[in-house]
Parts: sequence; C-alpha cells; structure tokens
Amino acid sequence: MKLLLWAGIIFAVIWIFRSKKSSAKMDIPKTPQAPQAQHEGAEAMLSCAHCKTYFPASEAVFNSSNSAFCSVEHRAQHIVH
Repeated sequence: MKLLLWAGIIFAVIWIFRSKKSSAKMDIPKTPQAPQAQHEGAEAMLSCAHCKTYFPASEAVFNSSNSAFCSVEHRAQHIVH
C-alpha cells in the first residue's frame, strides 16, 4: 500500500512539473517570420504575351511596348500576328 502511495505522489509531482513547463512555453510569444525569409529563392513569374505560359522574370524577353515574352521566337511571332 505504501508503494502505491509513493507511486501516486511521484506521478503527481512529475505531472505538475510538466504542466508548468508547457505553460511556460506558451507564455513566450513566437515571432512570425517575414514572407521573404521563407521564400528567399522565390522569383516573380510573368506570362508570355504570345503563348500565355508562365516563366521566371529573369528569363523574360521584352519588346518595344514592354510586353513580356518567354523567348525571342515568340516575340518575333507575336509581331507577325
């Protein structure tokens, strides 16, 4: 019977310490990360004026009216049409 009493006391002490530890974690405010920090390698996507395909802005080919194209060929074909 004494063993059961001591086991109950030890269980209660452990339970109290764990609950205090978890409540201490909840009190610390988490700082939200900036969207750029999550997507450092993200790049803007543009739509080709000729085929409507999306491609990275760094690969864009522009015409005189500042329309974006995915390739030089599509820029030339767009002028013809």
